Amino acid sequence: MTQESLTLYYAPGSCAQAVHIALEEANARYEAKRLDFASQQQRSPEYLAINPKGRVPALVTQEGVLTEAPALLAYIAQRYADAKLAPTDAFGFARMQEFNNYLASTVHVNHAHRPRAVRWADEPEAQAAMQRKVPANMTDNFTYIEKQYLNGPWVLGDQYSVCDPYLFTVAGWLKSDGVDIAQFPKVNDHFKRMSEREAVKRALA
Repeated sequence: MTQESLTLYYAPGSCAQAVHIALEEANARYEAKRLDFASQQQRSPEYLAINPKGRVPALVTQEGVLTEAPALLAYIAQRYADAKLAPTDAFGFARMQEFNNYLASTVHVNHAHRPRAVRWADEPEAQAAMQRKVPANMTDNFTYIEKQYLNGPWVLGDQYSVCDPYLFTVAGWLKSDGVDIAQFPKVNDHFKRMSEREAVKRALA
């Protein structure tokens, strides 16, 4: 690995998509390695040696391996500062972290209760009850995002940041959760605008 290269381990449609887009936005030199979740590749000894959590994303750097989407997004924003993917003032950077951690700690967890209910309960009845709650929880989460953020074209206002590919990724889960994105006009407009960005098209390709 050269000094400038990175390796991203990802799975399509996962939160790693946000990191993938951010790397493209930063014009970073990296290699993307896709994991096949259907065959449980994330549980293979080879991958567990890289990320013992058995999840994505994982980013291999010269200094070591980083995991957790908010951490990777902050790393990319700071490592490739010229790309201007994060606010430079302390309050703005904290606001960015606030949003990304809300997606990770609350929205992603609420979404995961549908496809990953087995993480929280063994009984089929309990799993089904959690899954039924997902649409309401996701609607509440995105109502909050609609009201508290997106006071400009981007999550943080006028400045595009690593929050935007993260929101784009998580908003892409709404349909599978039984929630119509159209009920959130700002989020829906943001999703469409993100879809048109060249970095997004490259990452999704």
